[in-house]
Amino acid sequence: MGTSEIFLIALTVILALPYAVWRLLRTDRWAPLVVVQIIGGILLGPGVLGAAYPGAYAFVFNPQVIGALNGIAWWAVMLFVFAAGLELDLGHAWANRGETLVTAGSALLVPLAFGAGAAAVVLQYPGWIGPHGNYVQGVAGIGMACAVTALPILVLLMEKLEIFRKPLGDRLLRYASFDDVAIWGVLALILLDWSRVGRQGLFLAGFALAAWGMRRWIVRMPENDRWAVAVVWLAATGFAADWSGLHFMVGAFLAGAVLDGGAFSIARRDALRDVLLLALMPVFFLSTGLRTQWGAGLGGAGALAVFGAAALFLVASVTGKLAGTHIAGRILGWAPGEASVIGWMLQTKALIMIIFVNVLLDRQIITAETFTALLLMAVASTALTVPMVRPRLARMRAAAGGEAGREV
Repeated sequence: MGTSEIFLIALTVILALPYAVWRLLRTDRWAPLVVVQIIGGILLGPGVLGAAYPGAYAFVFNPQVIGALNGIAWWAVMLFVFAAGLELDLGHAWANRGETLVTAGSALLVPLAFGAGAAAVVLQYPGWIGPHGNYVQGVAGIGMACAVTALPILVLLMEKLEIFRKPLGDRLLRYASFDDVAIWGVLALILLDWSRVGRQGLFLAGFALAAWGMRRWIVRMPENDRWAVAVVWLAATGFAADWSGLHFMVGAFLAGAVLDGGAFSIARRDALRDVLLLALMPVFFLSTGLRTQWGAGLGGAGALAVFGAAALFLVASVTGKLAGTHIAGRILGWAPGEASVIGWMLQTKALIMIIFVNVLLDRQIITAETFTALLLMAVASTALTVPMVRPRLARMRAAAGGEAGREV
């Protein structure tokens, strides 16, 4: 067979397998399609499919096919991060800055501290820090991975729970928006390269000027032209950020965050997110699964150490996030049950965290084993969200009663 035919076989498997599992097993109550797609990417990787059927794996996922899939994955995830940047409404968050800063700060800093503590334990052992990373970068990266909330997946789960664009949903978006800004800021600090600091300063200065002009210019166009110009702006900003040493994902987020999301209709933003999740992001999940490593670099500990680290990171992430929101709830006088619902909703990780740790792996700050442990943690924490929130949300609505309960 030619490369194009094998590529299409691979694409059919990548798209069909997670959908079939999601639909036939009716996993939606505990694992949305996006979670099944991530798990599918892991299972199709070298550690599972490659180990069980090495011949079939080598035939379908040969270097030429993987190269083509990686190109799709890069562009898909850039578009996704750009769309996440467009969803930020920092003006709304700033208008409610007192409550937002207390909640977002507590919900970010407490799990970050818990995650950094877990990382400090794991990184004492060899095999977890990459060849171009150091202990401080590893602790900061893992701590932030345990703290972050994935804004796009949060939106999907809020739609499922019928709280999107309602008062509680608006609050969650405000809190998560600050988390999203924080994770890319921390990533930029982790990736700070003193040998390229001149380039990075030049990029930031040039980007600030270009962003000011783009923000003013793009709103004067018809909406179709805005989208066409926006994707050019995305590609150029991603290139400039990567040239400076900050990674193209930092550029992709900045490209969306500086634009006025209100200049792009909600319907088309939602449609873009849906198409990306359905048609393109499964390819990124596969490329992520191809990078998993089940303990080959850890000596005799092997896969057991990877699962142990994942469990430790999960405990740090969940307990830290819940502790943070309960602290905020106590300070702000929330109603009973709110802190738990908000804590579990902000526990959603999946895509943004996976993108974040992909960048750390690209830059060889962490090893493939650390990456795999964090990936497992992200899948588990996201899968836990809906089952844990649904009964708590029902109790909140029952306690609120009537119309007020429906508005939660």
